[in-house]
Amino acid sequence: MATYKEIFGTNIQVLASDPANPVQGQVWYNSTSNVVKGLAATTSGAWATGTSMNTANSQFGSNGTRSSAIGYGGPTNNTESWNGSAWTEVSDLNTARFTNAGAGADNTSSLSIGGETPAGPKTSNTESWNGTSWTEVNNLNTTRAQLGGIGIITAALAFGGQDTSSPGVTAVNESWNGTSWTEVNDLNTARRRLASAGTSTAALASGGSTGSNSNANESWNGSTWTELNDLNTAREQIRSAGTTTNALAFGGNVSPRAQTEDWNGTSWTEVNDLNVGGGRVGRSGGYSDAFAFGRNTPGGNTADVEEWTGAGSPLTVTFTDS
Repeated sequence: MATYKEIFGTNIQVLASDPANPVQGQVWYNSTSNVVKGLAATTSGAWATGTSMNTANSQFGSNGTRSSAIGYGGPTNNTESWNGSAWTEVSDLNTARFTNAGAGADNTSSLSIGGETPAGPKTSNTESWNGTSWTEVNNLNTTRAQLGGIGIITAALAFGGQDTSSPGVTAVNESWNGTSWTEVNDLNTARRRLASAGTSTAALASGGSTGSNSNANESWNGSTWTELNDLNTAREQIRSAGTTTNALAFGGNVSPRAQTEDWNGTSWTEVNDLNVGGGRVGRSGGYSDAFAFGRNTPGGNTADVEEWTGAGSPLTVTFTDS
């Protein structure tokens, strides 16, 4: 029988500790634990518990990555910034509100869009975050809350939501150029409390409520919305991360409120659920490294944080003789 060296042309490395940056397919012997290990790829995605926020919260705007995220607004009106290892409370929004949308690249660059004020009225207010403080900028053309938002502070999109009319579900879509909002082509299905993913020129609008739970799914190409295959579970208060070709949708108002679905550009597949079910979750990150923070559960708002590791991500495994 051929040996490992004869097949691959080298001996298995003997190391006192696991390598800091192994490559997929690499195999080594850990002389401290006396086991053979290797770097494989995960076969399915899963959520893992992360570091909790300082304050339980939900229904807030959010944006960023797994290592640089920010949440702002909600019933507490707190702004919390995540640097990859800890949460820090920073300056609050100028206009206290919840059910606002968010856009931005990281925890130094954000837009808070629309929402509802504690006294009840909806707002068209837009504020820009520079990493230190919030500045009021030009308002939305259509006052609304519970809307979807995506993009960066120089190129964002705000769509759907609940406006001031009756019954208050709107399909309005507005584009932000870094200075002002312009009305562009509307969603095909008017809805509120929907999920948003992608960019200002390639966005995904999923789920929400038309007055009842919706599983509608639409893609924006920079000019128009196109109806695509629906979510498996119709729900509102849902969040998503990723792109128009690879996205993750999670949480919502349907028991157990933890459903997670994977979008491959064509259809949705149910995958591993959140560990703590809830709706109105803060979200950041991408398809393979989504970050979910805060949420509303039947018991109230929580500070729970979860990190998603997608299928195909690196995974260290230990080999046994069984």
